Amino acid sequence: MLKLTYTEKSFYLECLTQSLEQWVQGRVILALRVGQCLCVEPSTASFLLPVNLPGVEALKAEVLKAEIKGDDKEIMALSVCDAEYLEVTLRGSWISNGSEDAEGVFVTAMSNRTEFFVHKLWQEAQKSASVVSE
Repeated sequence: MLKLTYTEKSFYLECLTQSLEQWVQGRVILALRVGQCLCVEPSTASFLLPVNLPGVEALKAEVLKAEIKGDDKEIMALSVCDAEYLEVTLRGSWISNGSEDAEGVFVTAMSNRTEFFVHKLWQEAQKSASVVSE
């Protein structure tokens, strides 16, 4: 599963081996034990990848192949933002304390191969961004 943790100023993407159902179940049990509110709702999450990042064309091909085969149908969509960036939109679940602030966790599940590939591309984009900012 892919887990995107959103904070006030940024987000972090992780690829976890635990199933989506197991992870959500663990979060629900934790919230019950500590008396915390928990809101789980269907949602989408988006992030940008540079179009010139090695592997982006392969990701486009992977999404097209999944659409044709019916795998991961409507879980991931790619949209061109401009000449420099591609928007990756994922469909999954938003988990938060139910308040109006933008902090929470987004989780989704698709094929292990696709999850790993998306995570690897995001990591490469982060490396590229940190080199540019230095």
